[in-house]
Amino acid sequence: MKRRTFFVMLILFLVFLNSMILIVSTVILNDKLSADRERCLAEHYVIASSLIGDMQALEQRGNAVEENIAQLARSYSRYLQGKSGGLAVAYSGKWIYKSADPMPAGSPEIPPDTEQKQERMVYMKDGTSPVLCVYGSFPAPWQDYGLLYVGDLKDTFSSWRYTKNFLFLMGAVMMFVMAFFLSQFLNLIFRPLRQISGASAKIAKGDYGSRLLVRGKDEVAGVARNFNLMAEQVEIQIQRLREIAEQKQQFVDNFSHELRIPLTAIYGYAEYMQKALISEEERYECTRFIMSECGRLQNMADQLLDLALLKHGEDERKAEDCSVAALFEQSGRVMRVKAEEKGIRLSYAADRDFSIPGNMEQLLILLNNLIDNGMKASRPGGEIRVSACLKESGAVVEVEDQGIGMAPDQIAHIKDAFYRVDKARSRAAGGAGLGLSICDSIVLLHHGEMDFFSEPGKGTVVRLCFPLGKGKDFTDF
Repeated sequence: MKRRTFFVMLILFLVFLNSMILIVSTVILNDKLSADRERCLAEHYVIASSLIGDMQALEQRGNAVEENIAQLARSYSRYLQGKSGGLAVAYSGKWIYKSADPMPAGSPEIPPDTEQKQERMVYMKDGTSPVLCVYGSFPAPWQDYGLLYVGDLKDTFSSWRYTKNFLFLMGAVMMFVMAFFLSQFLNLIFRPLRQISGASAKIAKGDYGSRLLVRGKDEVAGVARNFNLMAEQVEIQIQRLREIAEQKQQFVDNFSHELRIPLTAIYGYAEYMQKALISEEERYECTRFIMSECGRLQNMADQLLDLALLKHGEDERKAEDCSVAALFEQSGRVMRVKAEEKGIRLSYAADRDFSIPGNMEQLLILLNNLIDNGMKASRPGGEIRVSACLKESGAVVEVEDQGIGMAPDQIAHIKDAFYRVDKARSRAAGGAGLGLSICDSIVLLHHGEMDFFSEPGKGTVVRLCFPLGKGKDFTDF
């Protein structure tokens, strides 16, 4: 595109420049010819007037004009030799005298329109050398005589050609200068396009961090800014896709790992039962373990189904005003028994009774999962405190344990499916690592936030914040 633009603009410039040179050359030539015409007319008038005076003087002295006219004309011819002019005198339609130079080639003709008239005609003859001719008849009683003045145009055309050639030479110089500056100008104009092309090629090859340098506030700078914005959005989207792909791959890897452990145990016990001679008591233990692992797989499948329904908004349970007191009461009936079995103290406290807009079943699953995680992380004799309060920002529910705690890098992945802080402890407790993923989906459905505050060896605090604003549909993402 740059080369095509260069040649088009250069050709347009050459056409314009040469047209102007031709116009200027034509104007100069016309001015020179006009000046030569006026000069020739003035010379013809002076010579004709002088010659008529001489003819009158000859007639007064009694001399024959026809016999002496050639001698008179010859004296004027010598006068004109220094001025590059020539003379010719006609009598009754025939030339009776002609100077040598600068006469037109051949015998000059008498213009018929001026014969026997006192009118003068100016015309140009272009033979071997162009000349300007002025012919006019004498007044009465000398109307049979006519005078032709010939002006040499050789110097005029020579000067004009020199001027014309000089103008074309300057035009050629200007063409090269114009070509140089046009090339530099186009390089400057097309530089942003080259940069955009280079950056686009890098992005096409996977280098999404490529950016353009923005200079000025013109249209090109606007294109560069928009390109950078586009590249930034592409980089963000690609990064998000990579993260999603990594999360999916991690999910598949973790799921395969979680699935392989119970399946390996089931296969091992079944093979043992098939090939080994075992007692009824050992057979009972093997079948009990197989059923336990199958129950674990069933629990994992149910949790995956719940997680899928929550993430796709397909849970059909309706929204309601959920009382915090009722929520704590229902949770306590289930979780206190489990806490007593593990030797853990479980307490609930709320500054007052208030309602959280949402679904009671989902909120109960959320709270019980958080308490269950706290129990898995706590040692016998530990304590788990569940509290709720109402603030200007909304309802705040906290679950605090005194367990093993978490490091910051563990908190960053705690919501990922199948992720465990203590893999051995969680697997031994029957967990699949899906509880917090389900909790996170429930919190999002209720337009809330879930934050973790923890340090290794100092326990964990999970803070839930739910907005109390009206007009929010809890199933709306």
